Amino acid sequence: MLDYGPDAILMKGLDGANWHLKDYEARGGYAALKKIFSENITPEAVIAEVKKSGLRGRGGAGFPAGLKWSFMPRQYAGAKYLVCNSDEGEPGTFKDRDILRYNPHLVIEGMLIAAYAVGSGTGYNYIHGEIWAEYALFEQALDEARAAGYLGKNILGTDFSFELHAVHGWGAYICGEETGLLESVEGKKGQPRFKPPFPASYGLYGRPTTINNTETFAAVPWIINNGGDAFLALGRPNNGGTKIFSVSGHVNRPGNYEVRLGTPFAQLLEMAGGMRGGRKLKAVIPGGSSAPVIPGDIMMQTDLDFDAIAKAGSMLGSGAVIVMDETTCMVRALERLSYFYFEESCGQCTPCREGTGWMYRVVHRIEHGKGRQEDLDLLSNVADNIAGRTICALGDAAAMPVKSFVKHFRDEFQYHIEHQRCMVSEPGGYFTAAGVPARKTA
Repeated sequence: MLDYGPDAILMKGLDGANWHLKDYEARGGYAALKKIFSENITPEAVIAEVKKSGLRGRGGAGFPAGLKWSFMPRQYAGAKYLVCNSDEGEPGTFKDRDILRYNPHLVIEGMLIAAYAVGSGTGYNYIHGEIWAEYALFEQALDEARAAGYLGKNILGTDFSFELHAVHGWGAYICGEETGLLESVEGKKGQPRFKPPFPASYGLYGRPTTINNTETFAAVPWIINNGGDAFLALGRPNNGGTKIFSVSGHVNRPGNYEVRLGTPFAQLLEMAGGMRGGRKLKAVIPGGSSAPVIPGDIMMQTDLDFDAIAKAGSMLGSGAVIVMDETTCMVRALERLSYFYFEESCGQCTPCREGTGWMYRVVHRIEHGKGRQEDLDLLSNVADNIAGRTICALGDAAAMPVKSFVKHFRDEFQYHIEHQRCMVSEPGGYFTAAGVPARKTA
């Protein structure tokens, strides 16, 4: 049995083999969809229940799901689309692939309910291009759902019809941005669109479209079965339900853990087996690589919900918790992150195209013993001139780590510049900026 924690509702009772339709139905699967039809629950009532639940988007932005659904035009006569964003490309994030791997019908049912609520007849699940097994398994789940009458025309003998397709992505980080994803589904280069117009008015193929994350859709059946108030009670006001956190880094048991929103970070760290080797916690990136880093002492006093993490100076994001111990060189860590965003920039916006490369090169030279005193102010200046000046949020995602690393660990950057080596002590002595062991000096 997979252990996701005692509060798990999305991933409870899974063993890696019981993902098929018969297994899902045995766990109460598709009961929420049947409840909507048997009790004649209107689309407006479904949206109202999701609003009441406090369900916020689980992909990064944390936008209220029910509010997003309400943006879809009700009287629109043409086609309307529903899209699931399973393009999980954020470094440190690996929860959505587990949902697809172990509970794919939960996502299908969640999308069916959402489609009914927003009046969509066609949906797409855009699955990250670097995971093939999950894509193939989801296709099998779709076949099972179609054969059982859960997809297609007149579902379960009702007037509601909905077809759902899986789309295998291209492995580009930028396609995780919702409009870049839409461009990719349409067969074009995955580049973000200018907004407005927003997808709810002009989305896939120019039609009204609602896009939510995999985990967001997966939460919907539980909400319909148990009520929005019950889901909200699992978390905190404005932070309803449970959340799957992908814990990686210097912990004894890295993996996915589903906990109630508002759970103290210290409790999650304990669930993950504590710090590897008994070392001291130095820093945490709480929401994927694009979230600002938080020093360990602050993080140990922080709860895991959207508002608490924002108050601590970061963001919950996708829930990817990257844990770093006292042996971590923060300059080296930022160099790797900066390189990622430099490589993944689509190049459409000048500040991002030029600025991400600039930031990487500056951090790279600091790490390799060629830093200059003015580089720290230069990094902050470049980051400030990227953030808020690009079509999509990738520019902000590249800038926020740079700003936060330099802010909280400026002494390490300063040490690299002054001594051309790293100040972090590891077994065997100090390390130079380039990572070559050096003799410890007084």
